[in-house]
Amino acid sequence: MIHVGIDIGKLKHCFCIIDYSTGEELVTPTFFENNQSGFRVLSRALAAFPKDSLLIGMEDTGHYHFALLRSLIAQGFNVALMNPTTTDFERKRQGSATKNDKLDTITICDVLACAPHKKKLYRLVTPANFSMYEMKQLTRQHHNLKEQLNTYSNRLQRSIDLTFPEFNSFFKSKYGEVYMNILKNYGSAEKMAQADIRSLRKCFNIKGKGKRIALTAEQLKETAKVSVGYGSLAEEMNIRHLVDQIELLHAQIAEIDKKIEEFSLESNSPILTIPGISHFSGTSILAELGDIRNYDKVSKVIKMAGVAPREYESSQFRAEHTAITKKGSKYLRKTLYQIIVPVIRFNPVFKAFYDLKISQGKGHRCAQGHCVRKLLRVIYHLLTTGQQFDPALLK
Repeated sequence: MIHVGIDIGKLKHCFCIIDYSTGEELVTPTFFENNQSGFRVLSRALAAFPKDSLLIGMEDTGHYHFALLRSLIAQGFNVALMNPTTTDFERKRQGSATKNDKLDTITICDVLACAPHKKKLYRLVTPANFSMYEMKQLTRQHHNLKEQLNTYSNRLQRSIDLTFPEFNSFFKSKYGEVYMNILKNYGSAEKMAQADIRSLRKCFNIKGKGKRIALTAEQLKETAKVSVGYGSLAEEMNIRHLVDQIELLHAQIAEIDKKIEEFSLESNSPILTIPGISHFSGTSILAELGDIRNYDKVSKVIKMAGVAPREYESSQFRAEHTAITKKGSKYLRKTLYQIIVPVIRFNPVFKAFYDLKISQGKGHRCAQGHCVRKLLRVIYHLLTTGQQFDPALLK
């Protein structure tokens, strides 16, 4: 087997080609640009060898490798991705104190040569991975937008507490249409108290068949007159801007969720038959896990999610209570802990398992962790067998 090591950079990459059957360096480390002409330089070098005799390796780091990876897969090459910590460990194992792009290409080739496939020091990439990539980007955008939404919402509540602390007491739920209309037009109790009642009433006029709130413009105006909040030009402007940001984020999340649902309906995964798993959470789990065939046992799925208990043992001592490792995909872990609440609520078997852990003296979060690992075992079984979820089989 001839190995090709590629060290990835932002503007240029570096590659070398080594025949490990003879130990001959067929192509010394060579730089090429991260553009079409640079890709042609690499393609011409690879064309000198049969495709089935080549194994190309590169680190799975950042996003700079993606265009090259897609180009190589489209040309039919066998490409392997490896964790940067793997090449770093190999470099240290060899006792090398030097790190540069040229030497890194050789180190990547060394990892390919000394790593039997069963040890999973690298993973082969297939065209199917790219559809997973699209889903992963969408679900991660959803997570990131939700975090931004939470940040802006907290900032909005801070400003409301300063300008009109009694405002939230009028609403059973925040961020409805009337709620946002009032804040957008009148950012403080002072402004609401001074507002023309006819203009204030317009904020209560909403379209649609939804249930109308009992609050009236007159009640709001009277309370605003005696509010302990203070008028602040800076806070009023901040409220208006935050309302705009929150509404924009809601619209962006809705657009992303619609596309995620389309992907979910197209994939029709059996994990969607688990009560409590939505189109978004199911797609997020599938995208973060990737090809389930990369995991030959469920313990590797649990490890990838970072929800396995950390083990600590030294001589006669073995820790009985440890936190989870929190390695692997933080997005997968976040999704699992978000959905475990409805999964426990809607499935009697998971509820009984949760109650059992609580009765054994486990804390709430620890009991949830046990349920998350149980859920991953169920998901692994469904994905590897194609079977639909059947709660009776969990007993």
